[in-house]
Amino acid sequence: MGQSLWKDFMPLSSQVDWCENNYEIIPIVAEFWNTISNSIFFIIPPILIYLFKQYARQVCGLVNLVWSLLIIVGAGSVYFHSTLSLVGQLMDEIAILWVCLAALGAWLPNKYLPLSLRDDRRKYQLIIAGVAVVSSFLALIKPEFNHGLLFMFGVPAISLLVLELKKCNCPRVVHVGTMSAVWWVVAVFCWVTDRFLCHVTHFPYLHSAWHIMVCLASYMACVCYAYFYASYEVPEQCPRLRFWPHDRHTWFGIPYVSLMVTAVKPRKNL
Repeated sequence: MGQSLWKDFMPLSSQVDWCENNYEIIPIVAEFWNTISNSIFFIIPPILIYLFKQYARQVCGLVNLVWSLLIIVGAGSVYFHSTLSLVGQLMDEIAILWVCLAALGAWLPNKYLPLSLRDDRRKYQLIIAGVAVVSSFLALIKPEFNHGLLFMFGVPAISLLVLELKKCNCPRVVHVGTMSAVWWVVAVFCWVTDRFLCHVTHFPYLHSAWHIMVCLASYMACVCYAYFYASYEVPEQCPRLRFWPHDRHTWFGIPYVSLMVTAVKPRKNL
């Protein structure tokens, strides 16, 4: 059993291999470009932790958990693509699962919850935590099902985003949400093409592009979800979408949610 476990840490122990040639650029890194393309996960989420300080104090402290888990996703992906080990694959995929569930626990508006949970959001979040534990256990037992399970989360996530954008009258939020959906569609195209059509395209950089575009799509969607949640749950604090480093940079700036009312009031959740 110990030998079997150790084998899962060994390079190339994963059954998943991408289009990029292994150990072509650096002898100790299996997929060089797929590894370094995760750098974006170590740049944008720390900035978001800083930008969402006010939001974390006044609306939802779980926002920092989501941004921190995005960093862990990047770290897990670096380990996976640098080794192509089964343990690295599981670290990568389970971290993505946790991000999805953390965002769901943090920002699903109360109006979408069952009546029995609307007055007790902590209970709802405990249920989400339980789902995370069970899903992680299942991911360890049947790693081959992970990809399908993860993409299943994309369907309700995009559906909720589109539903809320249709009702939103803020042009900035509509712009960010639309860009998130576009990045997501292109990212999925890159992932599917690299995974299943490598023998046709012979293009080794599509999975690297997936990392960059899925990070952009994910954080933009989360910013929109954070805005929607604040608009529903604490409208008296006048949530507003702004951009860093300057508010005029709506195309190239990093969006975040600012609150016009600075008086601290009890948060709706952790």
